[in-house]
Amino acid sequence: MVRDGIIVPKSQVLASWRKTLFLREQKDPSARGWLLNVMKCIENLKQQTFSIQQMYTFENDLRRTYPRNMHIKEKIRQQLQVLRDKGYLEFAGRGTYRLTGDPY
Repeated sequence: MVRDGIIVPKSQVLASWRKTLFLREQKDPSARGWLLNVMKCIENLKQQTFSIQQMYTFENDLRRTYPRNMHIKEKIRQQLQVLRDKGYLEFAGRGTYRLTGDPY
């Protein structure tokens, strides 16, 4: 894989890929969809460390994707907890999260 014109070592690419294997466990397409959408929001932040407030800026985008859900902020928090439990990110305290390892 090449990122910003630099070849990324195979070991780094494989480690990054392994971090997302837990998505295969999700049998419910809606649950997997939520996880993927929250992961995409995290990716859009382009930061290793981010706050819950930054994640809330995606509330309207997620509301358009899930118009029947009246609890978007709660769902964002829930998905961050799932991603934390799966080792994709860690809770750094006081509403702050950090991606584990290199996100790419």
